[in-house]
Amino acid sequence: MTPNDDFSKNRAPARVEGRRGAPRSGANAERRPAPTRTGSARDAALSALGSVLKDRAYAGQALDRALSFYRLSPEDRRLAASLFYACLEERIYLNYVLDGLVEERPEPRVWDILHIAAAQILFMDRVPDHAAVDEAVKQVRAAQRGRLDKLVNGVLRNLIRARDDNALRLPDAQSEPEEFMSVSCSVAMPAVRRVTAAYGDALAREILSYVPEERTVTVRPNEERYTVEALEALLIQSGAKVRAGLVPGSLVVSGAGNPAALREYAKGLFSIQSEGSMLAALAVEPHRGMQILDACAAPGGKTCLMAERLQGSGRVFAWDVYPHRVELIRASARRLWLENVRPAEHDARVPHSGMERMMDAVLIDAPCSGLGVMNEKPDIRFRITDEEIEGLLPVQRDILENASKCVRPGGLLVYSTCTLLPEENERQVRSFLQNHPEFEPDVDTQWLPEALRDKCSEGMLQLLPSRDGVEGFFIARMRRGRRA
Repeated sequence: MTPNDDFSKNRAPARVEGRRGAPRSGANAERRPAPTRTGSARDAALSALGSVLKDRAYAGQALDRALSFYRLSPEDRRLAASLFYACLEERIYLNYVLDGLVEERPEPRVWDILHIAAAQILFMDRVPDHAAVDEAVKQVRAAQRGRLDKLVNGVLRNLIRARDDNALRLPDAQSEPEEFMSVSCSVAMPAVRRVTAAYGDALAREILSYVPEERTVTVRPNEERYTVEALEALLIQSGAKVRAGLVPGSLVVSGAGNPAALREYAKGLFSIQSEGSMLAALAVEPHRGMQILDACAAPGGKTCLMAERLQGSGRVFAWDVYPHRVELIRASARRLWLENVRPAEHDARVPHSGMERMMDAVLIDAPCSGLGVMNEKPDIRFRITDEEIEGLLPVQRDILENASKCVRPGGLLVYSTCTLLPEENERQVRSFLQNHPEFEPDVDTQWLPEALRDKCSEGMLQLLPSRDGVEGFFIARMRRGRRA
């Protein structure tokens, strides 16, 4: 992700009851330089925001495309990223505040322009109020919506007055506790209800409101071709701040733009991969000679880490249901010079008779609601629905049921998700074990970093970003009996 100098999630105005962080200082902040000739930071943010909201693009990819299209200074690139992520991460809150200032919402593009300006007014110290208002009016006119420029000007000036008069309010925490948490944490109601039911009010608020202090990416060397020491030196030389990750061999990077732009990445010397994803792959305990199935493999990060651990031996069979995603796996393996990866198009919900009881280990990183990675995929915060979650549960059950048939006697079955919900995690595992007595929990924790071992129970590990400082992954290990 693009580093973010102006925006911190501990940031909403303190004058708004219940919100987090310190107030912005108002209109006396320093003036920003003029935008470059081909567009401004706000134009880039608006373009990326439209791609996510209208076309359902991935946030990181949408921002990268917008930043590539507009010729911006490094400072304006940071501002564009700050605005973009603020508008996604705080969409529910911004909707609530702006809805109180309009009789009805204007068309989507103008509504997005209002969000971008409101994010500056409410969250960003370094942008003067008048600049946020003036630039929004210019954007409305540039979008040929000039008839709405007075509306935008009026709404934003009313927002500034409401902020300064301490007149911005949230739903009442006593009479509307779920609505209060949804708006104050800027997370959709279905997630609020389910996380609260699972963890209780206090921990749910901690989970839903958490955002790391800075945007980072995690990288790891290609274990076949590079060392951690060499990778760290490379990143420091590129201007990055680097620290060791929780997972051995991982490095957490900030302040260096996109590490994938380095030529060493294209040469296959390192990968970008979250620590939760690494742990899911390492739960398989891949070692030389193993035959491994990655049943839901795209885009291939876990597949490639396991393949590297095989040191050129064995095989990692990597499935995905969509051809274009199979190509992503193939491209990742090719970039990393891995010849023991076997990508294939296959629906993991469907039995594969040719692999029955053939695999030393099967990894199922199942489709899930993604509530553990909302900081990496901020659109999940406002898009998640009960219907989506309920629709995922039978898919997860079917994949577990059928991919588990590929585990040999004595072999390992690993089920993982990047969500926090018990119905997608431990309940799925307990139901599977109840119906399959030939499998039992594998309670060994030696594969885990020592700091996480006491968080593992009955072979199951639930990581919480607010507690553990990594993505919210769930990992369960099960082993088929040797005679089963």
